[in-house]
Amino acid sequence: MSTNVILAGVGGQGAVLASKLLARAAMERDLPVKTAETIGMAQRGGSVFSHVRMGEGAHSPLIGRGRADAIVAFEPAEAVRQLPFLRPGGMVVTSDAPVVPVSAATGGPAYDLPAIMSHLHERVGEKNLVIVDASAAAAKIGTAKALNVVLLGAAARAGALGPVTTDDLVAAVRALVKPAFVDLDLRALNL
Repeated sequence: MSTNVILAGVGGQGAVLASKLLARAAMERDLPVKTAETIGMAQRGGSVFSHVRMGEGAHSPLIGRGRADAIVAFEPAEAVRQLPFLRPGGMVVTSDAPVVPVSAATGGPAYDLPAIMSHLHERVGEKNLVIVDASAAAAKIGTAKALNVVLLGAAARAGALGPVTTDDLVAAVRALVKPAFVDLDLRALNL
């Protein structure tokens, strides 16, 4: 049985590191893992998402439409963008902090955060939606740069990562994160 997770955000939010941490955490449990990353624009602000498939039955790295068990989104609009991949009854763990695209700031379509959050509530349902207060998390750990790890911890505690636990993620942080940032990421993970 496999667990399929999509991690989504925009460039600069740490989606790629989060997918590497999740894959490493699964390997700590001796689970087979397949990953694939799609990086939209090669700059900060472009759409970035990763597919992580863990467990028996994960034969290819890509998750089909309607097959993701969970979406972990570092930005709410990116959560909405990935919803076609979510299976019925799947879980969404998302930050509440928008990253307003340049197009919205320069006269394009407005970024309507209340409409985005309302759509997530309606589409996913209250029991399968976890919203992380990004401002409160940043205040507690002293930076917004570790929000990716905060969301992984929230997803693990909500059961969105299948068999992967926060203890598995702790081991992954210790193995993959630069020593200067390990303590920060461990605080973020356990927030």
